[in-house]
Amino acid sequence: MARAIPLRKRLLVRLLITSVLIAICSVAATAWLAVETTTRAIQEEQGQVLTEDMDILRQLSGYAATHRDWSGVGKTVRALSDRTGRRIALTAPDRTPIADSETRDTALPPRAAAAVDPLHTDTFTEPGAQRTGIDPRAVGPFRLPRAEREHVRLLAEKRRACFSSNGVETGITQMPSGRSFLIDEDGTVDGGQVPTPCADGVLNTPTATEEKALAELNTYAGDCLERAGGKFPSLFAATVDFTDRSMPTRYLGRKAETGIDTTRDQDKKAQECVDRARRQQLEPYVAPAAELFLGRGDGAVPHFDMSAANKAKVTGVAGLVLALTVAVTVLVATRLVRPLRALTHAAQQPPEQHVRVPVTTQDETGILAVAFNDLTERRERMEAQRKAMVADIAHELRTPLTNIRGWLEVTRDGVVDPDPELLASLHDEAIVLQRVIDDLQDLAAADAGTLRLHREPVRADELLEQVVAAHRVAAEAAGVRLHTAVHDPNGSGGFDGSDGSDGSDGTPWLDADPVRMRQALGNLVSNAIRHTPADGTITVSSRRHDDEVVFEVADTGSGIAPEDLPSVFERFWRAEKSRSRRTGGSGLGLSIVRQLVTAHGGTVTVSSELGAGSVFTLRLPDAR
Repeated sequence: MARAIPLRKRLLVRLLITSVLIAICSVAATAWLAVETTTRAIQEEQGQVLTEDMDILRQLSGYAATHRDWSGVGKTVRALSDRTGRRIALTAPDRTPIADSETRDTALPPRAAAAVDPLHTDTFTEPGAQRTGIDPRAVGPFRLPRAEREHVRLLAEKRRACFSSNGVETGITQMPSGRSFLIDEDGTVDGGQVPTPCADGVLNTPTATEEKALAELNTYAGDCLERAGGKFPSLFAATVDFTDRSMPTRYLGRKAETGIDTTRDQDKKAQECVDRARRQQLEPYVAPAAELFLGRGDGAVPHFDMSAANKAKVTGVAGLVLALTVAVTVLVATRLVRPLRALTHAAQQPPEQHVRVPVTTQDETGILAVAFNDLTERRERMEAQRKAMVADIAHELRTPLTNIRGWLEVTRDGVVDPDPELLASLHDEAIVLQRVIDDLQDLAAADAGTLRLHREPVRADELLEQVVAAHRVAAEAAGVRLHTAVHDPNGSGGFDGSDGSDGSDGTPWLDADPVRMRQALGNLVSNAIRHTPADGTITVSSRRHDDEVVFEVADTGSGIAPEDLPSVFERFWRAEKSRSRRTGGSGLGLSIVRQLVTAHGGTVTVSSELGAGSVFTLRLPDAR
């Protein structure tokens, strides 16, 4: 557990306090020199950059609103870049380049400045998109051909003359679709209140192009309203809104025709369907969404001039701050480096000396010294374990080799005859030797991360039956009853596989190497057989728990003392030191179990009570 450091002794706090003191001095001495000469210029520069960015986004959004693709945008991008001195790059959402003002291979900024999508535009970038989020320049099929545009303009001229004769002065302007409309000095469309002689409705009558586009729009909107259910769609239709220069279409309720009142919720859903239908209708006419990246470019960077007096003041203050910084840094660094030098000196000593360093501080450096001392102690323990393991390996290999060599020598000298009994004994010794070597090889592969697993879907009940079948003869020879049980994941019980029956259809599955899993479970079963007396019972079970498959090997054997539990999975460890290598195993089986389960992404634990038996639990990821 990490030791808490007093706040005032933390290295970060001390460095922060020193930095703050130096910063306060420097800021107090130089702030009054810089504020008046730079603040206004910086604000103007920032405002100019923001305005340029908004203009770039607006123009590119307008291009996307009036073109079906980005094929010709390169000229526009270069023109904007030349005018603003900024780097401008357009990419698809997956970063596929569309256009870039930079000719050389230059990396893009880490994040896009904005998204260019005329169907979901920024309401602050393009006036007129406040409600729908659609760029008003995206008109698609509502764009009037030249003949209709001229016809509508003539109607607008006639209407303006009528307004003028009735004392209302207006001007003529055009929607992005090409439709002309009247506007007065206040910006009101159609001059506000329309004089009665001029309210003929001719100018505001949709043209053939608009009627065709409205029919298509109503079809899309009707499909959306149809999904609202009932007769709801028949109450609404979309029409051209001639009072809004930025929104060419809106919905209208048909109360006058049907005599049915519409609710606010119906109105809201109708407008949402019309807006969705507009996006669906306009999508083929606009360029696809793109990401806009803005950089500094190759333009000149603005600079600020200073007077000679100000330069002298800044230079003097900078020199004073520099001298103060050096003095404080030397003082603080000397105190901080002293324990680090001790650590460096200790780390440079020969490994066999196991040098420790004194802990003189309670900050991060002191904790590092404590960690260094702990590392030294662990290295000593590991060295002792390594020597013990080498001795154990030598003993494990020496015993069978000595037996084999002795019998071969007496056979060579003619003292005994190589009868079948002698050959069987030599074969047993060779098997013991091979088992130790195989176990060591598996452990070495696991330690090196080269243990190969051939994963495949494995049924838990089949895996248990194979393990039990392989060890049933050994269990019967030892007088031990061996059972299997697979619990139903649906909570309806389980089954006892001692009679060879199959598991239920809900048997847990896991994605594992069946050979290695049989080896791991087999090591646990063989270990349980060795430590379970005659008439004892060994139960091998599996169940699903949350997202894991749990295997348990429980026995009624001698159990393990509490002080020995932490060492169960250590190599060459035996609970009974008096057991021989032949009867007690090599002491590597449980270590191999832990390595195999870890390689499968699982864990293995043990619980035991001395004299009452042990339970080894394997938890592996569920194949689901």
